[in-house]
Amino acid sequence: MRQLTPLDAQFLHAESATTTAHVAGVAILDPACASTGVVTREALVGLLRRRLHLVPALSMRLADVPLGLDHPYWTEDRAFDVADHVHETVLPMPGDEAQLAEAVAAIHERRLDRGRPLWEMHLIHGLTGGRTALYAKVHHCAVDGVSGAETLTALLDLTPEPRAVEPPQEHPPTVAPGLAGMLAGAVTRSAAHPARVLRSLGRTVADLDVVPVIATLPGARTVAAAARRLSGDGRDLPPAPSLSAPRTPFNGPISARRRFSYGSIPLADVRWVARSSGISVNDVVMTLCASALRSWLLDRGALPDRPLIAAVPVAVRRASAREVVGNQLSAMITPMPTDVACPLERLRIAGETMRAAKRRFARSPATWPSELSSMVPAAVTALATSVVLRLASMAAPPVNLLVSNVPGPQFPLYLCGARVLAYYPMSVLTDASGGVNITCFSYDGSLDFGIVSCPDRLEDAWRLMGHIQEAMDELLTLTEQATGTAPPSAGRVGRAGPRPAAAAPVPIPAPVPVPA
Repeated sequence: MRQLTPLDAQFLHAESATTTAHVAGVAILDPACASTGVVTREALVGLLRRRLHLVPALSMRLADVPLGLDHPYWTEDRAFDVADHVHETVLPMPGDEAQLAEAVAAIHERRLDRGRPLWEMHLIHGLTGGRTALYAKVHHCAVDGVSGAETLTALLDLTPEPRAVEPPQEHPPTVAPGLAGMLAGAVTRSAAHPARVLRSLGRTVADLDVVPVIATLPGARTVAAAARRLSGDGRDLPPAPSLSAPRTPFNGPISARRRFSYGSIPLADVRWVARSSGISVNDVVMTLCASALRSWLLDRGALPDRPLIAAVPVAVRRASAREVVGNQLSAMITPMPTDVACPLERLRIAGETMRAAKRRFARSPATWPSELSSMVPAAVTALATSVVLRLASMAAPPVNLLVSNVPGPQFPLYLCGARVLAYYPMSVLTDASGGVNITCFSYDGSLDFGIVSCPDRLEDAWRLMGHIQEAMDELLTLTEQATGTAPPSAGRVGRAGPRPAAAAPVPIPAPVPVPA
């Protein structure tokens, strides 16, 4: 018997007419090395049927508790057919990157059917160069970024020849309790809720200085420091920076429409800049995002005079996706040096800021996302989550955006015999987190960026991707001047297979809105 955790339930109930809460990604496939020379829906369905037991999240559906008195349960749906979750389409000529992005954005707008296991896959044919794309999405209440990557990895192989997989072992099915069991559990948890609130409150008070919005209230830092002293926590934590998020054009209530852009940067170049500057790859990623956002805001005369505030998800997963359905994550809330004009100074400050945030997180892991979720009664979570997110965006943005960097394998992988050339991740937009989300995934020598935006807040997602690539070119030039050495990519040919050229804005016709 598995029940959604309070944090999982928050992701479920964050959905509304304008918000979808699934994580997704677009894999670009080269079928030239496949035995048949193509990737077909039938082959993908067959692969899923053979390996479904490796990823429990794909065979689970939700079982709701009557009247929303408690969080839903996961129950194994052994009768479902994976073929109902796999779709196929063909892009019109010429099948370029803009058309793929438009098609993917339209699919990303649509909510998953809660009456079935919460995932879908879409094979998209007709890309230039004979390539095929696979768009896959899974609800965020079932997976986080790390387990989502693990889910896809279970379907992939190290060679074009699919590996042999052990058949599923017999095990008792995961079944939700009956009506009486659900109601009894709801009564028990309701009775214990006040005590649970007190425990969660006690653990959260020490983190008040890093909780969005609350950290900006007078006395929040003093209360947090006093709570740590009273609890006997003598660890010397780096002081929390100011977390007051400025208002930007991409903050505020969002619509149901989405835009998507994507592109790749050589990972060797990012590592070279990181080593030369004495910082980490993730620090360079944050600098690139800060630089791109600064350029985008400057173009519109809307650059705030203080740093933007980003929420950076952090995996705290102790078990693999094969063992646990749901989320095991926290978040670091950190400033981005968008207010710094000098690129090298921006790089230095981003490194210092991220080091301080990571040092604090390592010494005192922030559990406040889970703890705050635990304080809210299940019935209130179901009714109020989307409303609270909407109201928060109208008052003051808790954060300006989410930035994620998910590590991946540095060797080629294959799906149904086709080589995976790139994997562009996609994530969630909410009213509270803003109308743009930047996620990157390191794979086979590249950093693959996926940008999801709400066009009512940020129309030209391709231009933002272009700014990221321009920021990388700028850092390469400045680092080469400072070190007297050339970057690793100088004079080299990129990864095998065509790659998106997103450095310049690509005009995309407005898609037909799809009901959420």
